[in-house]
Formats: sequence, C-alpha cells, structure tokens
Amino acid sequence: MVNDTPQALNAFIQLYQSLGVDELERILEVYDDAVVFQDPLHRVDGSAALLAYFENLYTNLSYCHFDIKSTLHSDTAAMVSWQMRFVHPKLNAGQEVAVDGVSELAFSGDKVISHRDYFDVGQMLYEHIWGVGAVIRAIKKRASA
Repeated sequence: MVNDTPQALNAFIQLYQSLGVDELERILEVYDDAVVFQDPLHRVDGSAALLAYFENLYTNLSYCHFDIKSTLHSDTAAMVSWQMRFVHPKLNAGQEVAVDGVSELAFSGDKVISHRDYFDVGQMLYEHIWGVGAVIRAIKKRASA
C-alpha cells in the first residue's frame, strides 16, 4: 500500500501529537516562513510570529494535548479534525477543558503555508470563566430549545 499523505501533513500531525513547551522550536520545521495562521481569536503572519504566539500560549498552560481524529487531503491542502485537551489554572477551576475543532491547511512544498482553525470559542474559553460560563450555557440552551 502506498502512503499518499503529503509530507507536510505528516509533519503537522507528528508535531501536534507531541507538541510541548520543550519542542516549540519544531514549529519552524513544519511551517513556511510566510505562513498565515488564523483562529477565531488571532491572526498571526510568519513563522517567527507563530513561534512567539505558541511560546506565549504554552507559558500559560499547565498541560495541552491534541488528539487527531481524522484527515482529508489532496496534494496541496488538508482538513484535520482534532480534539484539544488542556489545563489552564484560570479556567474551569484548573480542571481539564476539551475542545473539538478542525484545521484547514494549505501546503507549499513540504511546509504548511496557511493554517486556519475552526472551533467553538465558548467551549474553549467563555464557558469556563466564572460568571460568564453560566450565561453562555444558558444562551446555548435557549438557542437549542
């Protein structure tokens, strides 16, 4: 059986399944220098800025792990579904938070040139802030009724 998964996608998956504060420099091996990264809260241009973004993010986390659920890909692009589990001392009383999401990737050669994440910011953040969480959950419940 031939593995037709693009090298950039394999490198992305390996990075995120083992990413920790001690391995953040590996981001520079996976992302193109001109990468554009976007999620519901941030936009970051360039691999150096992306590394700084992750360094700041991981400084505040006690724990973070990505479980890759599935991938769809072509030679130049991919969609990756994942679940991120993390612990932040100021969210959810310091207990683990799980967030489901999808990353849309585009490749330039063997590197990621574009990375856009889609996830529910409420599930990640707002629902776990004291006082705000109850309001967000009430709104979601009312909207689904």
